[in-house]
Amino acid sequence: MIERDIIRRPVITEKTTLQKETANQVTFEVDPRANRIEIRRAVESIFNVKVTGVRTAHVKGKAKRRGRILGKRRSWKKAIVTLGPGERIDFFEGA
Repeated sequence: MIERDIIRRPVITEKTTLQKETANQVTFEVDPRANRIEIRRAVESIFNVKVTGVRTAHVKGKAKRRGRILGKRRSWKKAIVTLGPGERIDFFEGA
């Protein structure tokens, strides 16, 4: 797998912003077939940072209703990447 295919997008919520500020952790949506070693290599090569740890979780898609129509959100894989001391990844520079 190519590094750009493993990391799909950053997950930016209130909780992940708090993790970034307090624990120096960044959260990404990743390819469901990727393992921790591939995720670590991809983040280190794309963002030029030192990764100290990677935790992964499968997020189940929720069942949603729109009137009588029943639908389902897609399931996805989340990776919480812990960066080394002094390392940073900025998604919104100057925002």
